[in-house]
Amino acid sequence: MKEFTYVITDPEGIHARPAGELVKAAKAFECGIKLTKDGKTGDCKKIFGIMGLGVKKVNEVTLTFDGADEDAAYEAVSKFMQENL
Repeated sequence: MKEFTYVITDPEGIHARPAGELVKAAKAFECGIKLTKDGKTGDCKKIFGIMGLGVKKVNEVTLTFDGADEDAAYEAVSKFMQENL
């Protein structure tokens, strides 16, 4: 299992467009990918799981990767977060 912690820099937080793109990026991998904020966790392969967390600018989130291709998922999704959020 791998973890990546990130502070959101996008002024609007994780809103619909980047949430949809995050889901698309996560679905490219077999492993489980979870997003956690303030003790609440959502599945990165489900848009409502992400949107339901209400992630805003300067919130710290933790992404957890667990499964066969977790290393590749970690690299791709953490890069996506840094470039888009």
